[in-house]
Amino acid sequence: MRIPVMLILVALLGACQPMSIYYRAGVSVAKAEDDKLNCEVAALKDAPVATQIRREPSVFVPPRQICNAAGVCTVRGGYWLPGRTYTVDVNASLRGRLVDRCMAQKGYQPVSIPPCPQSVADAAPGGATRTLPTLTPSSCVIRNPDGSFLIVNRG
Repeated sequence: MRIPVMLILVALLGACQPMSIYYRAGVSVAKAEDDKLNCEVAALKDAPVATQIRREPSVFVPPRQICNAAGVCTVRGGYWLPGRTYTVDVNASLRGRLVDRCMAQKGYQPVSIPPCPQSVADAAPGGATRTLPTLTPSSCVIRNPDGSFLIVNRG
């Protein structure tokens, strides 16, 4: 029962965050998604996943003296804590820059659209954005449970 609660919390927190997308007014959402996928595939070819296994350094915990209320002291020996082992894709950053460049060459720019206030979301018609509208300073986004979104130009 704990997992569904966590999924609900993640979904709710995500709905409060700005939506970051590649944007070009007048383009269909399907075309923008297709262009992004093509750029991601091209970037993956030019900068393939290059996973490296790394390890943090070990840490030595020095011996310590422990005394009781009677003043009798003992020394506990020091010990080593092993460093955490983790993996990293050294090409991830390069791939991201390649996607950014590819999308810019197609006329897109990265934008961050704030979430709509609840009053706007309640008053907005249902549905999803099919064609990216011209953004204004009062634009906001409503995220739908199915992953689609509705961009609203208030006022």
